[in-house]
Amino acid sequence: MIQSGDTAFILICAALVLLMTPGLALFYGGMVRSKNVLGTIMQSIIMISLVSLEWIYLGYTMSFGPDVAGLIGDMSHFALAGVTAAPSPDYATTIPHIVFMIYQCMFAVITPALITGAFAERVRFLPFIFFSLLWSVLVYNPVCHWIWGGGFLATMGVLDFAGGLVVHVTCGVAALVACIVIGPRKGFGKRSFIPHNLPMTLTGTGLLWFGWFGFNGGSALAADGIAATAFVSTHIAGMAGMAMWTMVEWYHSGKPTTLGAASGAIAGLATITPAAGFVSPNSAVIIGFLGGLLCYLAVLAKNRFGYDDSLDVVGIHGVGGLVGTIALGLFASTAINPGGADGLFYGNPSFLLTQLIGIGVVGGYTLVVTWIILKAVNAISPLRMEENEEEVGMDTAEHSESAYQA
Repeated sequence: MIQSGDTAFILICAALVLLMTPGLALFYGGMVRSKNVLGTIMQSIIMISLVSLEWIYLGYTMSFGPDVAGLIGDMSHFALAGVTAAPSPDYATTIPHIVFMIYQCMFAVITPALITGAFAERVRFLPFIFFSLLWSVLVYNPVCHWIWGGGFLATMGVLDFAGGLVVHVTCGVAALVACIVIGPRKGFGKRSFIPHNLPMTLTGTGLLWFGWFGFNGGSALAADGIAATAFVSTHIAGMAGMAMWTMVEWYHSGKPTTLGAASGAIAGLATITPAAGFVSPNSAVIIGFLGGLLCYLAVLAKNRFGYDDSLDVVGIHGVGGLVGTIALGLFASTAINPGGADGLFYGNPSFLLTQLIGIGVVGGYTLVVTWIILKAVNAISPLRMEENEEEVGMDTAEHSESAYQA
């Protein structure tokens, strides 16, 4: 039976998750050089259109259509057939089916947008569009079905409250593959790539944090105690991640930075995402601290390994999703969410093993398929900008625009 309170809550949460994509555009846009800010913003903003269209015709039915062999949804909901204002008996009985669909659409939109930070400042727009569309169809949709749509990982007992695996691990692994396949920016390791507008990045951080309450809180799919738990855990982990990153950076480099505080907040938020509705507030503090510390170390490691993850997608989102998924296997408690599981610290070591299997399957699949997509797209339309175009900047070379007038 449809509940008006639940429906209103999820509609608001859907709008909050949509807000995260423009927020991400500002977060990323401020960190690139001024000649690339519009191109960087465009790579996020265009996902609202591209992926929403894909979701209507393929994405929703592949992700949440009736299960086929545990691998994918069938075509029953092609072009939203059967997705009406009646409740969905399979996923959310107190909200209209169409509300559930549009809420899930916003997750599909932001996930490929997150990947763009890894190859910022050097990819051509047309092949980028091809890559993003193929990646959504071949990676996001199947993984979403496996975990949230009743696929084989869900049957095994893998849990992911709001996207640690479906969103953050997939985008983090894809980002790492893209960094390696596309290669570093011109001058990487020889020149500094200084963020051109940190106030823009901090504004984006605030919008992302605000939207994350819909991202995690709404994943309860009802205005209930689980949503409240997820909401509180989200804020707690975000502030803990910010605090930890700031302290570690201050100790390590001698100065706390605004970019570090912003990065720490996003690390904490990404890390709590898979666990938000399954853990206590005190566990959320620990998870946020772990996110801030381990994501900071992961960002430092990229220099040692020599890959150019321009805006730290691998270190923050990939590692954050990984750590959060493992932490869920440790800290989950059925006392918090009876519909979840008990983790290792609550007497159930097998659940931690289940989460590790989920990481291995999702990570391995994403790695292989992303590599194939990148190679295929590059063979048809080269992903990389020409050296002279890269020097001029994406804004002029790809969009004939300039963010700032001389």
